[in-house]
Amino acid sequence: MEWLQKAQERQDELIAELQELVRIESVLDESIATEEMPFGEGPRKALDWMLSQGEKQGLKTKNIDNMVGYIEMGEGDELVGILCHVDVVPAGSDWVHPPFGAVVEDGKLFGRGAIDDKGPTMAAWLAMKMVKDAGITLNRRVRMIVGSDEESGFRCVKRYVEKEEMPTLGFAPDADFPIINAEKGIAEISFCQQASSKENEQLISFHAGHRMNMVPDFAEAIVRNMPEEAEVIFNAYLASSQLEGSIEKTEEGHKLAVKGKSAHAMEPNAGINAAVKLAQYLNTVLTTPQSKEFTGFIVTAFANETRGHALDLAFTDEMSGDTTLNAGIVTFEEGKGGRIDVSMRYSVTYPYEEKVAAGKQATAKLGFDLVVDDNSEPHYVKPEEELIQKLSKVYERNTGEKAELLSIGGGTYARELPTGVAFGMLFPGEPDVAHQADEFVVIENLVKAAAIYADAIVELGTK
Repeated sequence: MEWLQKAQERQDELIAELQELVRIESVLDESIATEEMPFGEGPRKALDWMLSQGEKQGLKTKNIDNMVGYIEMGEGDELVGILCHVDVVPAGSDWVHPPFGAVVEDGKLFGRGAIDDKGPTMAAWLAMKMVKDAGITLNRRVRMIVGSDEESGFRCVKRYVEKEEMPTLGFAPDADFPIINAEKGIAEISFCQQASSKENEQLISFHAGHRMNMVPDFAEAIVRNMPEEAEVIFNAYLASSQLEGSIEKTEEGHKLAVKGKSAHAMEPNAGINAAVKLAQYLNTVLTTPQSKEFTGFIVTAFANETRGHALDLAFTDEMSGDTTLNAGIVTFEEGKGGRIDVSMRYSVTYPYEEKVAAGKQATAKLGFDLVVDDNSEPHYVKPEEELIQKLSKVYERNTGEKAELLSIGGGTYARELPTGVAFGMLFPGEPDVAHQADEFVVIENLVKAAAIYADAIVELGTK
């Protein structure tokens, strides 16, 4: 079957539907959460929109507690899963194109979710429609599982696991081609300052970041009793560090701000952590105990590297590479102290209990407690599994390139399946712009991915 040709013929349809989905601002909003919309209005609207597409095609659909749903085709006792999500991280700042405008320009479609994960979801959806329209008989059922809380806790897919049939095997179109059979563990860690607040602390407040899985692109602090030359010194720091920022005198004290660059937490070095940059400066001017300890901890732990060496959390293996730490949410409040919420992506063979124990000891010496708030263990699928053998054949058939097995620091829905992998849709050499300003998907590659997914559906859906 000439799947690429069929996908190319339906390119306009693919783009139009993706634009509709990207224009839904499906960001978590728990302030208005109800049973009808457990993650807020946007995620529920995006989930409903997706399921309505399945209904229009006459396929079996189901909404599970307004958190997750599915669209199913084919026959048979066994189930193949395509695990997608329609929620997105907050837009952040510094966009050239409107983050929810779905603007098409220079062969790219721009918007939050364009590559993570609305674009890949729509490529997989076009693939399902192409297989259906081709009249191909599948003796395994193929179910697209659509989540709406992937970016903030996987509560959607966990609800699916509690209530619904689990696929025998499946893939998540939410990462890179060729095939990702190893995903690092993901631990959500809080570093909480031990010392109680003293009177007349210089640091009144410090705020940066919205999500642990994003590098903060903006940080702001209010500081009292700054040196007279504070403005000159801070502006000199910004210039020498090639940063944008501001400083102004207020009734409370000086308000300082620094702009950074957002990136996905799986590789913090791809961004510029505004919290760390602001803390580096403040650490040179603060003198009161709790304030100095807070900024000093940030500088020691995160300023020079993101691999956890200073906290005895570092580890690397050949299978999945370095462990990484992203300081995603950083706060300090006068009278309470400081807290740094970190997403730690740890290697597949990481000695977890041993390293966390060592990390707690190292952290305590710096005046902070290490608390593990959540932990998702690493995921690994053996190369000899049917899933990997078939997807390798599909990838090589459609690209002419060898299907190398990869590992990532990101976490996809694939880790919820005993036999699940991430399969695209970034092609080798493409930049990863997920969670960044002006996120985009290359339309030519979107179409190419749809063809690959159609071939994969037939391959996996047939015993």
